This record gives sequence, structure tokens and C-alpha cells, in this order.
Amino acid sequence: MRPPENPAHHSRSVLEVLGAATRLGLTSFGGPVAHLGYFRDEYVARRRWVDERTYADLVALCQFLPGPASSQVGIALGMLRAGLAGGVAAWLGFTLPSAVALVAFAYGVRAAGVGDAGWLHGLKLVAVAVVAQAVWGMARALAPDRARATLALLAAMGALAWPTAGAQVVIIAAAGLCGWRALPAAGVPPPVTLKVPVSRRLAVAAWVVWGVLLVGLPLARRLAPGPALAVFDSFFRVGSLVFGGGHVVLPLLQAEVVGPGWVTSAQFVAGYGAAQAVPGPLFTFAAYLGAARGAPPNGVAGAAWALAAIFLPSFLLVVGTLPFWNELRRRAGFQRALAGINAAVVGLLLAALYRPVWTSAIARPADLALALAAFGLLAFWKWPPWLVVLFAAAGGAALSAV
Repeated sequence: MRPPENPAHHSRSVLEVLGAATRLGLTSFGGPVAHLGYFRDEYVARRRWVDERTYADLVALCQFLPGPASSQVGIALGMLRAGLAGGVAAWLGFTLPSAVALVAFAYGVRAAGVGDAGWLHGLKLVAVAVVAQAVWGMARALAPDRARATLALLAAMGALAWPTAGAQVVIIAAAGLCGWRALPAAGVPPPVTLKVPVSRRLAVAAWVVWGVLLVGLPLARRLAPGPALAVFDSFFRVGSLVFGGGHVVLPLLQAEVVGPGWVTSAQFVAGYGAAQAVPGPLFTFAAYLGAARGAPPNGVAGAAWALAAIFLPSFLLVVGTLPFWNELRRRAGFQRALAGINAAVVGLLLAALYRPVWTSAIARPADLALALAAFGLLAFWKWPPWLVVLFAAAGGAALSAV
């Protein structure tokens, strides 16, 4: 029988997780892939909380789940270190720095007016460069052959023809089915047993809560319409249905918040550009959107509400999947379905590159020139994203003065 854990030791472990995650939340620039590298340096190489094999297995698990992969890896590592409280501490430390910065930016945008400042237009232009680079890199990695490239193009065509959140969910589901039925089997890695502090009973309960919320929130929204419930439903659904995290969240969020008029397209793209300048997970863009809403819940309360809704699925899915992952990853069908979904995600992002990113930012040749310069600095000169954001903001201010 395992002896009870010393409460003082547990508290120290939770604080240790919070401190390590906060350090990463303040310094992890560069997007989800870069975040996983920072995590490995901090948690595997420096602190030795897990070994390389366990870390790789956690990364594989979180790539399989919908939601922000890097945040989910951090939550899982926090849970392995200090239980469920450690998972919460890991999320808080990694998320709050960028969330606070984006809420402050939302207040600044509201005060300045999106269309009134050239530097804000520069942020919209850097969003063009960032999303274009993401499409380019993801297409090479996730749609490298004829079958997956075809899935990606079909997904882009469908998203452009039917630009709604519901259509994107159908596209993702159809791509998963096509991948499961038609794509060749990938090599299945040998299973690695993970020792996790989560019982199967708790895992099943997490899946039940997730499913009830995913299905029940839209029904409750129809029966008892209200802005708070609508916001929670929209952000919870995005957090539940986006695979891969990072820039992949753009098209679903755009459909959920710009379509109903919660924020304007210009506000959306400007905030997305600002999100490239802060460290931490890109899903904290939800905090900006919650704060920038024209009607309550907005401001700090709206930011906290949207942030909780978009990240809650990550907690539920990590808790619900960890105890079963050793069995699931033996099944090649899951990997084939995921390959199809990933290809469709490339297509959805390609559609989002055109609308709203391109259509909201590129109005004249000078705009395209600045966007191309930002793309070149990101893709070829390897400038850090925050520096490219500063460059584009300065360039936008200069263009507005001409």
C-alpha cells in the first residue's frame, strides 16, 4: 500500500511546478513546436522530471488529442509531478503571462480604435506572414503526398464555400473518416507504459463531463439564450474540436466570434497579430477576444470566462485519456484517422489565410510588400516572432504616415 503523501511536500511540488511553468510562460516564444523544445529543455534535461521516452510519449498523446498540444503536454507533466493540482499549476504558470498581456492590448485597441493607428494595421499584416508560414510548414509536414494534399485542398474548398463553424466540424469529421478508411497504415510505435496519478474511474468521469458539455451546451444555449452561455459554448467547442493547437485555432475562432458580430474582422486580425508577439500558448488569444467583446461578458471578466472555456476541454481530455493511452496507441486506425484530420487542418488554415486574414489586411501593394517582408524575416532570416511583430508595427506606422 502506498503511504499517504506528505501535504507539505505536495505543496512544495505544486509550487515547484508553478514556478517552472511561469518561467516558461514568460520566455517561450515561437509557437507550439518551439514550446515543446522549451519544455524538453526545462522538464527533461534541466529538472529531470521525466525521461526522454516518457516525454516523447506524452507529446504523442497530446498530438492525438484536440486542443493546444503544448499546453496539454505541460498539464500532463504537472499532473505527473504533483497530481491534479500540479496540472492546474502548470496551466496557470504557462498561460497567465500572455493572457494578461493580450487583455491589456484589448483595452488599448478599444481606446485607440482598430482603424485609427498605423501600427495596428502593421499587426494585421504580420498575421498574414505568420499564417502563411504556418500553412507552408504544415503542408510539407502534414500533407506531403497526393492523398493528403487532396484532402487538404478539398477541406480548403469546403471551408471557403461554407464559411461556418458547423461546416468546419463536418469537414474535420469527414477527413478523419477518409483517413481511417483510405490512408495507408503508419508504423505504430512500441507502447511505453505511463504511470499516471489518475484512476480509470476519474478518467471515465472526465470523458462523460466533456461529452455532456459538448452536446449539452448548444442545447442549453437554445433553451436559455444568454451572452455568457453563448460565449462559454463557443469557446468550449473550439477547444474541443481543434487538432494541433497553434494557428489551427484561427478558422474556428473566426467563425465563432466574427460571424455573430462579437468582434469585428479588423479587431480579430489585429489581436491575432498581437498574439504573435507574446510568449506562451496561442490559445490565450481567447482572452483578447473575451475582453474585446462589445457587450458583456467582456473586459477582464469576459477574458477569464473565454479562457476558462477554451482550456477546460484540455484538462478533461488529458485526464480522460492518460490512463487509456497505452492501449489506444497500439491501434493503427487511430493514427490513420488523425493523419486525415491533420491534412484537413492544413486546408482549413489555407482558407483562413484568405478570409479573414488576407481580406482584412491587404488593401494596396504597399501592404503586400510589408507582409512579404515579414514573411521573409520569419521564414528565411529566422527572426523571432516578437521582433517581426515590432518590425511590422513600425512599418505599418510608417505606411500610415505616407
